[in-house]
Order: sequence, then structure tokens, then C-alpha cells
Amino acid sequence: MSSDSAIRRDVGPIALMFTGLGSIIGSGWLFGAWRAAQLAGPGAVYAWIIGALIVLFVALTFAELGAMFPESGGAVRYGHYSHGSLVGFLSGWAAWIAIVAVIPVEAEASVQYMSSWPWVWAHGLYLRAANGQGELSSAGLAIAAALVVGYFLLNYWGVRLFARANSAITFFKLIVPAGTALVLMATRFHTGNFRLGVHGGAQTLDPAAILTAVATSGIVFSYNGFQSPVNLAGEAREPGRNIPLAILASILLSTVVYLLLQVAFLGAVSPRALAAGWAGLEYSSPFAQLALALNLNWLALLLYADAYMSPSGTGTTYTATTARMIYAMQRNGTAPAVLGRIHPRFGVPRPAMWFNLAVSFVFLFFFRGWGRLAAVISVATIITYLIVPVSVLSLRHTAAGLHRPLRLPRLRLLSATAFVLATLMLYWARWPYTGEIMLLLVLPMPLYLYYQAREAWRDFGRHLRGSTWLLAYFASIALLSWAGSPQFAGHGYLAYGWDQLVVALAALGFFEWGVRSGWRTPALVEADARGSAAASGAGH
Repeated sequence: MSSDSAIRRDVGPIALMFTGLGSIIGSGWLFGAWRAAQLAGPGAVYAWIIGALIVLFVALTFAELGAMFPESGGAVRYGHYSHGSLVGFLSGWAAWIAIVAVIPVEAEASVQYMSSWPWVWAHGLYLRAANGQGELSSAGLAIAAALVVGYFLLNYWGVRLFARANSAITFFKLIVPAGTALVLMATRFHTGNFRLGVHGGAQTLDPAAILTAVATSGIVFSYNGFQSPVNLAGEAREPGRNIPLAILASILLSTVVYLLLQVAFLGAVSPRALAAGWAGLEYSSPFAQLALALNLNWLALLLYADAYMSPSGTGTTYTATTARMIYAMQRNGTAPAVLGRIHPRFGVPRPAMWFNLAVSFVFLFFFRGWGRLAAVISVATIITYLIVPVSVLSLRHTAAGLHRPLRLPRLRLLSATAFVLATLMLYWARWPYTGEIMLLLVLPMPLYLYYQAREAWRDFGRHLRGSTWLLAYFASIALLSWAGSPQFAGHGYLAYGWDQLVVALAALGFFEWGVRSGWRTPALVEADARGSAAASGAGH
């Protein structure tokens, strides 16, 4: 029988912050600046700022619940507490898919980056295709698989080893990106590049391109690591203080680094490479190739080394957090009991780790290139941002007596803003990505119904009513995306500009519906009883 008491609280505030940074600064910095420039040109700078602001709003709602429910894999549990098992299942499934796929993607990023290494042997690791959708060769796939196993082993012998290794890796990979940006800006900086458009000609501000870059270029994918401190809340010391600090510090520090990198990239590219505009710029190892072009061979060597360090830090972190998410899904009653077992000595959910390792190999072998998964992962990530703003406000009403180490001011305004911005970001991802992700979320419904049947359909009607708003939301936003403006790949039934207003108003309506759909779920009653018992024990 799994129990939170078996999970050890060994992660201090610095290690917790480095866990967030370690997840945020992964392969996103290696490829994100290039991909954002392809989509938005110099407007990519605005895309990183917009992305950081949206994620910050969402992250604050995560912080209150992370401190309130300091449990391993906590982000999977919040919807289960506030709205019941079906919302918990759907949100947990989306969160798990969005994060477990990152483990093989980080390994692929390391190998793909090495494909531009000047030595001949490296050129066979990545096979380029005419359509730009290259993939790893058999040799590259074998190296990526070995990296995934390495991430697994760093976590296998306990959270303390993971935290120490990750702090050391993160310190290194925080310095290298920032130093790379400063060296490139000092060596070559073409200010004229900032006046060049995406497809050539003069640069004009294109809000649609900037917003699409926020959603699909890897920006959301990069910032999503802020959830790692939340998912490790069960192993954190003083979670009420350390979780929000870790979240805010990791987002702010990474934003500074990403902005430096984006500006440096835009200025360092040779104007001769921009004959077809930013959209025609092709790289397999963007910053390393820029360093070689500038005869900064020492920097290129450092970047090739960091191409393993940065993704490996993120892959190691996500190996830890996805295991805790599976553990939390088992506690929700929607995963086999064996996945919730905690090793008695090392205090980690080893069966869940083995399961995630197997799933990582499936992703690795079916999606052999970094770009193939990045956009889909980004959209799945946005889905995970929708539940928590609704849950946190709903729980203010249904669990008013529960202790809140962190109580956010003006929560209704904050959570409503977070929900609307997340919905807009989902719309910016463009059709058909939105529809594909909605379909992916409902595919595992038979698994949920199986576990409900095992529980003799206990309170199924209540759980279904608590989730109706979310099911209607998925269908409605997919329809709005399909009918949206051509700027976001819709069918043009909504004019550009008005489509943003319609989506925002729809989001507000669903937000209010979702908040009102919260109820005193069995999981919440149990948590309330645990809190009362703990308070009573402390009083004696």
C-alpha cells in the first residue's frame, strides 16, 4: 500500500529552484531561438516575453496548490480534489503525456546537436530530409536510448542523488547559455537583421506570427519546467515557503537567459544567410554552427558539450517528476496499484520509473526527430495549464477550512486571467494541432471507465457532473479553432481580431462554469480529515 509517509523530504530550497531551472533550460535554449526566429523574425523577442508572462500567471496558481497539497506528483491531484475523478484523470493524462514525451526528446536533442560536429563520425547520427523533417539514424537512436537509460539510473537510487546531480548540472548549463549570448553579441552583431522580415523585405510587426511562436516554437515547451518543483513538493522541506520561491526564481532567471540568447542569435546570423528571410534559415545545431562560422572553436566545443549537459539535466528532472505523476495517478485510483509502490530504502516509486522508461522508448523509436514532437508537446502542455486556475479558486469555496501556507491575493482576477491566457495560447497553436490534442485526451476514456467499474460506479454521476464543463470546453475550443481566422490556420468563419475576442469571452464563460462545478469530492473530504487530524495532533 502506497503512502506519502514513505516519501522522504530531502530536497532543500536551492535544490528545488535548480530543479525548476534544470527543467526549463533544456533543449529549448539550443533550438528555441532559431525556431522562434523562423516563425516571427525579430518579433521572437516579444514572443519570449509574452510566454514568460503567461506562464508566470499560471505558475502562481500552481504555487498556492503546491504549498497547500505538498504531495509527489501534486499537479495530477489538484483536479481530482476539486472536481472529481474524471477531471483528475483527464488533467493527469494530459500532464503525463506532455512531460513523459520530453524525456526522449531531450535525448534526441543531444544527438541531433552533435550531427554538425566537424568530425566525420558525427555526421551519420542524424539523417536530414528534403522536407526538413530529419530523423536519427540507427547509431543516433542507440546513443539517445543510452542517454534515456542514464537519466533513469540517476533517479533510481533516490531523490537525494538526483537533487545533488541535478544542482551541479544546472549550475553548469545556466552559465553556458548566458555566456554564449554575451560572447556572440561581443563578437558579431548585425543590427540590420532586426529590420528584416520573416519572408524577406522589411520587418513588420505580425502579432499572429508572434503569438503562434509563443505556442508552438518551443517557448511553452521550454518554460513548462516550472512544474517540476510542484511535482516534487512531497519531498521538499518547508513547501509553503520554498515552492513559490523556486517557481518564481526559476521563471525569472530563465527568462533573462532566453532573452539574451534570442537577441544574440538575431544579431549573430550572417546577412548572407538571410536571403530568403528568417523563415528560410536552416540549422541543425544553431548556436554551435554560429560559433564555428565566427571561428570561435572553443565556444563551439563548449556548446557541443552542453548539448549533452542541458538536455540531460532536463531529462533527468523529468524522469523524476513523471514517476511522481504516475504515483499520484495511482493514488487517484486510475492506475494499477503496483505503480504506487515506494522503495522502502530509497523512497522512490521504482515501478512507476520502469513504466515511464518503457513509454520513453516507445516515443523514442516512433518519433526520431526533435521537431516532430516539439509542437505537439507544446499544445499538450497548454492543456495542463487549464485545470489548476479553476481548481485553486473552486477550492477556496469547497475547502475553505484547509490550511493554506500560501494565500494569493486577488485570486479570482489572477486565476481568471491565467485561464483566459492559457485558452488563447491553445488557440494560437493553430488548427489542426488543437483538434488532435483534444482527440488524444479522450482516447484513454475506456481506461477510466474500467477503473470506475471496479469501484461499482461509486458517485459516478457526481464525478461526471463535475467534469461536464471541461468536456464541453474541449469540444468548443476545438470548434472555435477550426472556424477561426486563416492567420491561425482556421477556416475563416471568424475574422482576425474578432476571433481573439470570441475565444477570450468563451474562456471566461467556461472558467465561471468550471469554478461553480467544484464539489466536496471524496478525495477532498479525506484531505480535510487529514488536515484536521494533523492540526489536532499539533495542538496536543
